[in-house]
This record gives sequence, C-alpha cells and structure tokens, in this order.
Amino acid sequence: MIRMDDRLNLLEGRFTQRYGPEWGSGGIFGLKYHRGVLYFTLAFEGEAHFINLAEERERTYGFNLVGPAPTSGGDTYNAVAAVDGRVYFGGWVHAPAVYLPRDRRISFVNKYSHVHVYDVEEDEVRLLWKDSIHHETEWAGEVSEILYDPYNDRLLLAREDGHEHLGVYSLDVEGGKAESLLDRPSLKGTMVHDLAFFGVGKNFVGGLEAFASLDLITGRWDHHELRESVDGMPVRFPQLGSMASAYNRVMAFVRGGMFIGNPAFGEEFRFVRLFDFPSLYGPLRANALNVGGGVLAAFNTLHDDPRGKAVGPSVLIYVVPPLIKVVGVFGARITSMESMPGRLLVAANTTPNAGAAEATPFDTGVRDLMVLDEGVLQDSPPTLRFSFPLHDASSKGSMIFGGIPISGYRRARLLLSLKKDNELTVHEYDTNTLIGTETYEVKEGRNVIDLDSFSGIVSFRLEEQDNGGWGVVDLS
Repeated sequence: MIRMDDRLNLLEGRFTQRYGPEWGSGGIFGLKYHRGVLYFTLAFEGEAHFINLAEERERTYGFNLVGPAPTSGGDTYNAVAAVDGRVYFGGWVHAPAVYLPRDRRISFVNKYSHVHVYDVEEDEVRLLWKDSIHHETEWAGEVSEILYDPYNDRLLLAREDGHEHLGVYSLDVEGGKAESLLDRPSLKGTMVHDLAFFGVGKNFVGGLEAFASLDLITGRWDHHELRESVDGMPVRFPQLGSMASAYNRVMAFVRGGMFIGNPAFGEEFRFVRLFDFPSLYGPLRANALNVGGGVLAAFNTLHDDPRGKAVGPSVLIYVVPPLIKVVGVFGARITSMESMPGRLLVAANTTPNAGAAEATPFDTGVRDLMVLDEGVLQDSPPTLRFSFPLHDASSKGSMIFGGIPISGYRRARLLLSLKKDNELTVHEYDTNTLIGTETYEVKEGRNVIDLDSFSGIVSFRLEEQDNGGWGVVDLS
C-alpha cells in the first residue's frame, strides 16, 4: 500500500524564476485536492498543474485554449471549486503575453478573464468561458472567486480586480455566456446555508464597503452594512482578502482584522481587530481554509507592497470562536492552502505582487510548496514579533494598533519607545465580546507593558500619535 507521505514525494517543492511577464511575483494559487488529484496554478508562468497521486502522473496545462503562447498569469486570488469529479478553476491570463521592454511595462491587450474545468476521470481540461476588453492599460474584471450553486447547478463568479465587467456573474457548469447578477464590484464570496455572501466595494480604493447576500432559492439580493469593532475603535481601510464560512456564519478576513456574523440569522456583522498596523499587512492574495471544523487564515506581510517595510512575519491563524490562535509563522507571504488526509499544504513566496512600474519579463519570486502535519493546529503557538511606527499618516488623533491573539503564549510583552509622555489603553476581547480595558500612563523613553495577565486578543490605543516613536509586540 502506498502511503500518503510517499505520494507527496511527487510534488515539486520549489519553483524559481522563469519567464512570465507581469508585476513582480505571482505564486502557487488555487490548491485543491479532489478525488486523488491535486490541482494548483503556478503564476505568473500561466501553468495549471494536475497531479494524480494514486497513479503517480502529472498533467500541465499552459492555457493554450485561451490564446497562443507565450502565456502568463493564470490566477492570483485562488478562484477554484470542486464538485462531482470536476475542478473548476478561474482567474486571468495573458494569451499571448506582451512585455514592452523599452517602457518596462505590460500591455493588457491580450489579457483575458477565464473559467476552465478539469475532469478528473477523463484527465481532460476544457475552456468554459473567457472575456477581454482588449485595452492597452485596462482589463476586464478578473475571476477572483468561484462558488458552486447546488440548487441551480451553476457557478457564481466574483469579479472586482479590473475596470469593466465587475460584480457577481453566473455561468452554466457546461460553459457559455456569463450573466451579470450584481453590478457592484466583488472580490470574494462564501456559502452559508442557502445563501451566497459576497463582499462588495473597490478593494484597492476604499476596501470592503458592505456585504451582499443572494438567496439561491428565490434569487433575491439583500445588502448588509458593516458594523463597529468589538474593541469599540474605528475600522480603517478594510481591504478584503479571503472569505469562508463555519458555525453558520460568514468570516471575512480584511486588512486590520475580520468580520464575522450572519444577518440572515439575526446576527449583525461585527469586526474583530487583528494585526492592525500602519502598513498593508493583511490577508490579501491568500485563501481561507475550512479544516477541523474551524477556519485557517493567512495574514501576509508583503502582498502588494514591494516598497513596504515588513512589520512582522506572515502568520497563519486558526479561528474556532471564541478562540483565535496563531499556528504558523512564515516569510513574505502565503498564497494558498489546502488540507489532505493528515496533512496541510501551504504555498509560500519570497516576493510580493507589484505594480505597473515594477513590471518584469519573468517572475521575481521563489515559490515553494510545504507539507505540514495537521497537528500544528493543536501545537503551542510559535515565537512571534511585530515592530512598527507609532504614527499613521492616514489617520488623525489617536494611534490604534494591534489585535494580537495571545492565547497559548507563556510570555507576551508590548515595548514602546516614545518621544513624549502619553496614555495607553489595552483592549481585551475575543470573537464575541469586549472583556475589558486597562489604561496605563506611559513616559518618554522605553516602556514595557506585561501582557501576561490578559487573554484572548489584545489591541491598543495611544491617546496621541507619536511621530518618531516605535512599538514592538514580542511573544514567546
């Protein structure tokens, strides 16, 4: 009998720089294990991989059904769904890719949004749909989420990253024309009961603005506004990264924290502050994964910010309300995750996605695929450190930061290096409620706040921002 560990030896563990014109680095996206086959897309090379672990063979597809080589792209948001022996995968692809070396930029004239299907039994890939506006500098909304609607036997597509054809679309499982259901830009979605929830808003402009839910039975849309945070402090620039559902609730992970709730069941969305720093640290370009009845989510230090300073490592958190626990510490970013019997697959990258001014003819990152024992979910949390300025140019008045899960740590400290006297308030809470607050008078110079007496999650508020001041959260 072939053991799972032996089968996993078939995986290529590391992908170094190869031709794939785009902005910075893509990664390994869309990890999906279905009926003995592991699928993922390697971006920016524009390669879809299908590894049959039982038969010890691999198929690689280069998106030639969309257009001629050389192709690049593929997927950078984990748009994948699997049902009944089929793997539906989407995203975007340049076919063919056009790199303009003199200007060091990409032409988007051949950029397509796409949805494909892979038939596990037939070992066959088919193109279901593609869309392009054939513009030099703009593109049709990428497919960033695929949900299967079991009542209507169709695919629901979320599209936000782009300039035209944005919102939620439906597509027949056999392909054809995608039809618009909602014209508000939407990046991610998740299923709860007989509802499909989608986050709406222009993600790179103002972040998540609201949620929209589609009743799969009646076709009715309802809209749900965002609510204030559990710690009572403002929600700022909540860029949406990933969504999942558990406990009959939506969990939407955003820059600065997560929203959790289900208004259809009488529970309004509440915001739980997590890893909120004056940076783009957040859960973008990663998926959230159901495992063990809870949700595993990634927060990345560098996802779309090549010039940004790393305030801390990327982390994996395990959400099992009311508890949130840190279960992994990694480098620049996590791009995709999947569970297999006894194992967790985690895809990582050394380099962020970039912008138009940083276009290159090859992918600039080292992408690797790690196999972890699922026991990491029950282990003690790893050593963790965040280091960040105590001034946020995008905010006025007080300085709000943190949202650090400290459960399982034996030692937790906040260190402040201040340029002036100030007042610090520590908020203690979990996913359900604010437990309490405690206020400290902090002085110019070095201050050490022992957090061992707190539990759950802690966030912080300085009465006044401290230009030149610095903060450190140290956990062990």
